[in-house]
Amino acid sequence: MSEAEELGLPEHAFDKQDCEADLDFYSAPRLVTHIDDAAVAALTHHYASLLTPGDRVLDLMSSWVSHLPPDLALDVVGHGMNADELGANPRLGRWFVQDLNRDPVLAEPDAAFDAVLICVGVQYLQRPVSVFRELRRVLRPGGVIVASYSNRCFPTKAVAIWRHLDMEGQAALIRLYCERAGFGDIRALVLADGRSGDPLIAVDARA
Repeated sequence: MSEAEELGLPEHAFDKQDCEADLDFYSAPRLVTHIDDAAVAALTHHYASLLTPGDRVLDLMSSWVSHLPPDLALDVVGHGMNADELGANPRLGRWFVQDLNRDPVLAEPDAAFDAVLICVGVQYLQRPVSVFRELRRVLRPGGVIVASYSNRCFPTKAVAIWRHLDMEGQAALIRLYCERAGFGDIRALVLADGRSGDPLIAVDARA
């Protein structure tokens, strides 16, 4: 059974317009932020409300910046698609490159992290249930996942179902991923409403 079938979605829900290898698409570093300053500030504030000093954090689908509170000491492992971007991120104590659409299995032990953060990347996952099940596995019991997104994306690399939903529908889609992967206490929060810049929504859930 495909993941689309498992989720009750159309057969081609996780197709992309651009079928070329994702690692090729991301091969050139993009040292830019994908949300504006107001949305970044809102996300950083949200992280500060959930994380505590010393937490082990997996920054999934990361880049050269993690938007973490600058004064909060954390043990951060980064994942992404471009080594130059990850190597430029000062918050990452360790990082690795992996195409989750080809291989969703993480080489991390069970219950290794207190939090998993996915900033503006969930829209590119073609095997989201497999990935979210892995994230639940590597989270300690009670650990939190935060999947945040705006109305920006690389449209040719976002999956079809994402492109056809509004932001409320996208939150419901992430909730579906979380539910199918066994997460609980799922909630969607509007972090920035878009009236003064980029909108930003986060879906939080507990392992």
